Amino acid sequence: MTSHQVLTTDYHTGGEPFRVVPEPPVAIEGATVAERRMFAIGNPDVDNLRKLLCFEPRGHADMYGGFITPPDDEGAHFGVLFWHKDGFSTACGHGSIALAVWAVQTGRVARDTSGITTVVIDVPSGRVTLRVHTAGEQITGVDFVNVPSYRLAERVTVATSYGDVVVDVAYGGAIYAHLDAASAGLAVAPEHYSDLIAIGREVKWALNDSEHARHPVDDRLSGIYGTILYDDLGIDENGNPHQRNVTVFADGQVDRSPCGSGTCSRVAVLAATGHLKPGQILVHDSIVGTRFHARVVAELAVDGYPAVVAEVTGKAYRTGEHRFELNPGDDLGTGFVLR
Repeated sequence: MTSHQVLTTDYHTGGEPFRVVPEPPVAIEGATVAERRMFAIGNPDVDNLRKLLCFEPRGHADMYGGFITPPDDEGAHFGVLFWHKDGFSTACGHGSIALAVWAVQTGRVARDTSGITTVVIDVPSGRVTLRVHTAGEQITGVDFVNVPSYRLAERVTVATSYGDVVVDVAYGGAIYAHLDAASAGLAVAPEHYSDLIAIGREVKWALNDSEHARHPVDDRLSGIYGTILYDDLGIDENGNPHQRNVTVFADGQVDRSPCGSGTCSRVAVLAATGHLKPGQILVHDSIVGTRFHARVVAELAVDGYPAVVAEVTGKAYRTGEHRFELNPGDDLGTGFVLR
């Protein structure tokens, strides 16, 4: 790391940052993105690059980003290795939306004159497809079509310092616990920020090694990635379910967006309980007031689980370009985090 500069392009999707690293200056070995993730977890050079770009003073505790990699095969445009302050994640919907915008804006994927450009990305949990909508030079929105999502467990009781709570567990590229914030005496609002983080961490670590957090096919995808705390806001003027959520993922990291893969897992839970019916759209708000729209585009089964393919629509915006470096005499090295 001492002999390299690192160039990045930064975006935000619904307020959540995503730092794109088109040419990581370290070797990330593996034949697939899933294999590269496992390599990165155990490789100090890749992990130090993550820390350099994520930790303070170049990043912060809620930073997010991705290293561009080759795709698994010719069926995708490229691959991506997602990272955050605690390691390397299996999925990232908001990051995928940002990457689709980046790919079109940089010409990595040629813009389709029809106004809809398809971008296919290999991520650790599988292959995802995005449709970038344009009007002239303006990008007006992105549809994120995820890997299949499904509920793994329902009404699991978890003991917390806020009392016993009941959660559903669902997979949407990563595994999430779903908790009605009101059942813990909370609301998804900035003034409850610290408490939302606290209970989100408690639920995650209580379930992380349990049978409820086991992926049925690939154990590399096992474990609770985050806790989705939600407010049910009823039905909107168009008859669609309206909810607000905050996703507390990794170890206390807060998604400022409505969370892309988390929204997919939310779609799976709502579809399983009959609260999201065919033809309806989930209006999904974040803790900072940004919004995704989501719907079921297909139904199927995965290893015996009734599953859905969810489509999430959102927007991403470029916030800047950076040239980072590490001075070999810097006592802080790759940096630090305070949470």
